[in-house]
Amino acid sequence: MTQNKNKVVIFLGPPGAGKGTQAERLAAEQDLVKISTGDILRDHVARGTELGQTVQPILTAGQLVPDDILIALIRDKLAGMEQVRVIFDGFPRTQAQAQALDLLLEELGAPVTAVPLLEVPDEALVGRIVERGRQAAARGEAVRSDDTEEVARKRQQVYREQTQPLIEHYEGRGHLYRVDGVGTMDEVYGRILNGMR
Repeated sequence: MTQNKNKVVIFLGPPGAGKGTQAERLAAEQDLVKISTGDILRDHVARGTELGQTVQPILTAGQLVPDDILIALIRDKLAGMEQVRVIFDGFPRTQAQAQALDLLLEELGAPVTAVPLLEVPDEALVGRIVERGRQAAARGEAVRSDDTEEVARKRQQVYREQTQPLIEHYEGRGHLYRVDGVGTMDEVYGRILNGMR
């Protein structure tokens, strides 16, 4: 694989599917920058940029940052890159965001390369999330508020409602491929790589 070519990978999958772990490994091994909109927002707030000052009160109030601001943040991040070699984790979350991202990437001459969709049965996902909470408690760490069965099930429902249009969006463009997310980290990673070829 040539290292100086644009590459844009968008990870999709429900909470607890292991997207973050797999995205970090892929980024490290293929010289890609992992982009998390949450990280970008926090960075702008910390640096006190104009965008940071705009989003700080929105974040403080616990509200969702509007799509136009998120796209501006991503545009700012990508504009400084000589080659656009990125993995998006946690973005886009809605069809409107996906369409805006498509336009931005087209403008930059860096279309979407691949969209792996990690699929894990609901029961396995809920089990993973609850177990993560148990392990944190056993280590004496704070348990995340979303690491309970009730919250985990609610998050799966919200994910399905939000993400189904995204699956159709990327499937219709021939970018999406389904990955069995059950197995060891290495097994799942191997399936992700196979789908990209």
